[in-house]
Amino acid sequence: MAEPKDNVVMEKIVSLCKRRGFVFQSSDIYGGINGFWDYGPLGAELKRHVKELWWRSMTRMRDDVVGLEATIIMHPRIWQASGHVDTFSDPMCDCLLTRKRFRADQVDPQSGLAYHYSGARATVAGRALQAPYSVLLPPGKPPESARKVALQFYQARGLQNVELQGERTEKVENSQRYNPENGSLLTPPRPFNLMFKTYVGPVADEDNVAYLRPETAQAIFAQFKNVLETSRQKPPFGIAQMGKAFRNEVTPRNFTFRSREFEQMELEFFIPPDEAVEALRGRVATPSGPGHPGEPQPDWGWQLWHQYWVEERLRFYEGIGLPRTSLEEYWQKPEELAHYARATVDLLFKFPFGTQELEGIAARSDFDLSQHQRCSGKSMTVFDEELKTAWTKLEPAHQTELADRYRAARSRYLQRAGEPVEAAEKQAAEDATQLARGYYIPHVIEPSAGVDRLILALLTHAFAEEETTDEKGKKETRTLMRFHPRVAPIKAGVFPLLKNKPELVRKAREVRELLRPHFNVFYDEAGSIGRRYARQDEAGTPFGVTIDFDTLGEKPEALDTVTVRHRDDGRQERVPIRDLVAWLTARTV
Repeated sequence: MAEPKDNVVMEKIVSLCKRRGFVFQSSDIYGGINGFWDYGPLGAELKRHVKELWWRSMTRMRDDVVGLEATIIMHPRIWQASGHVDTFSDPMCDCLLTRKRFRADQVDPQSGLAYHYSGARATVAGRALQAPYSVLLPPGKPPESARKVALQFYQARGLQNVELQGERTEKVENSQRYNPENGSLLTPPRPFNLMFKTYVGPVADEDNVAYLRPETAQAIFAQFKNVLETSRQKPPFGIAQMGKAFRNEVTPRNFTFRSREFEQMELEFFIPPDEAVEALRGRVATPSGPGHPGEPQPDWGWQLWHQYWVEERLRFYEGIGLPRTSLEEYWQKPEELAHYARATVDLLFKFPFGTQELEGIAARSDFDLSQHQRCSGKSMTVFDEELKTAWTKLEPAHQTELADRYRAARSRYLQRAGEPVEAAEKQAAEDATQLARGYYIPHVIEPSAGVDRLILALLTHAFAEEETTDEKGKKETRTLMRFHPRVAPIKAGVFPLLKNKPELVRKAREVRELLRPHFNVFYDEAGSIGRRYARQDEAGTPFGVTIDFDTLGEKPEALDTVTVRHRDDGRQERVPIRDLVAWLTARTV
C-alpha cells in the first residue's frame, strides 16, 4: 500500500515520540541511520510491558507452551533449508534517471501519456546512443516536461547538445513501471535478498558466511527435538520465542512499521497430522462456524487449531487496548498462500497511513520440520505409543484410507521440495508405514507478530487531542495517550499538592516508596498540579495520585487517603493509602 504524501496525524505522533522519549532515530547525532530506531525511557517501558504480557499469556498461563531463546546467528545451512538463501527476496526496481530504488509492489499505479524515445544524438559531436527510454506524464502536463526529463537521462550518459530521436506517445493506465516522483521509466523488477550477510571467524570469505536471522521461527524448528525431549511435552504443544530479527529492507517506511532491525514474538504450535488424530479419536473435528471454538479438544484437526489461535490472538489484542473495531481479518486467497501453507490469516490494524499487517497466523503443514529433517539428515519425527496401539485396532479399510491420505500429502511435499516423482513416492510410502507404527512429523500453526509494529499500533491508537478551556477562558489543545493501563509505561504519577509544604512532600515520597516495588511510578513536584497532570496525560499515565491536605487530616474522615485522578475523563476519587497497591493492581495488571 502506498504511503500518503502528507499525514498530519503521523507527523504529530512522530514528534510526540521524540519529545516525550518514546522513540528516537538511531544514531541521531550523526544524522540517523534509515530503518533503525531506539526506544527512549517511555518507549522502553511500553515495549517491556507488551513483551511481558505476550510471554505471560503464551507460556506462564498455559500448560502446553514452553519457551526458547536462541542465538541471532545460526548455521547458514538452516537458511538454505528454510529457503531464505534462495527465495527470501523482494522484487526491486530502480529509477533510470535518479537510480533511486523502489519495491516493485509498492510503486503507486499511475495513468497518463507515456513519451517513448528510441535514443538520442549529440548534435555537435555526432555521437548517437541507441538506448530506449520512456517518461510518463500525468494528464494536463505539457510535452516539454517529458522531453526535459529525457534530455537529463541522455545527458547523464555522456551526450551533450542532445537531440531526442524516435518520439512516440502511448496512453497508459494504472502502470507501476514509472517513478511517481519524476515520471522516469523504472528498470524491470528483480529479486533483492533481504538477509544481512556477515562472517564468522577471522577470514571474511565465502566459507565463513553467516547471516543475521531474518526471523526467529527457524531456531524453534532447529531445536524442536531438543525441546521435545527435555520439556516432557508432546503434540499438541508449542514453543514460543521473542527476539531480534534483521531484514535489509530497501525502502524502510512509515516510522517504525518497516524497519531493518526489529523484534518478533512467535509461537510454533505443533499438532499431529489429521490422519493421526482420526486414528486416535475416530474422527477429526472441524469448525462449525465463526468465532472462538472454545477449549482445545483431543479430536481437533488443523482447521480448528488454526481458528483457535486466530481468536486467541484477537483476544490478546483486545486485552491490551486494541478493540476488534481497529482490526481486520484478512484470509489469504489460495493464489496468495505460500506453497506450504494450508491457510493464513493476516490480522490488520488501521494505522493512520493505511490498514497494514500486524500479525500473521499460518497453518504451515509439516513443511518446516520436514525440510530440516531432509537437509540435516536428523529425524524430526515424534513417536506416540497411543497412536501405535490405536492403529492396530482400526479396520483394515480404514488403515488403508488413512495411510493413502498421509502418503499422498507427504508425496506432494517432497515433490515441491524438489524430489523426483519416483523418489518422492517411495519416501512417502515409507512415511505412511511409519505412521502406522506411531511415528509422524508434526504439523505447525504459527502466530507471528512484530513487537515494533504492535508498539506503533498502540501509540497511534492511544494518541488523542482534546480542546480545553482554562480558568481564564483561554483555549488550548490537550494531548493525551490513552494507553490501556496494562501496557502504560508509567502506571501512576505521584504528586504532592504543593512542593513548598514539607509535610506534603514527605508523605508523597512515602507513597511513592510504597508503590515502587509493584509498579513503575513517576514522582513530580514541579509546577502547578494541572501542569503535572498534563505531562503525565501526554506520557499515557492512567492514574495520578495526589497527596493533599486532606491526606494529612485536614478533614479527619479523609486522613491517610489520596486523590486518584483518572487520565481519560479527569474523574477523581479518594482511596485509602493502605488500599492503594491493591486498587492499582486490579486496574493495571
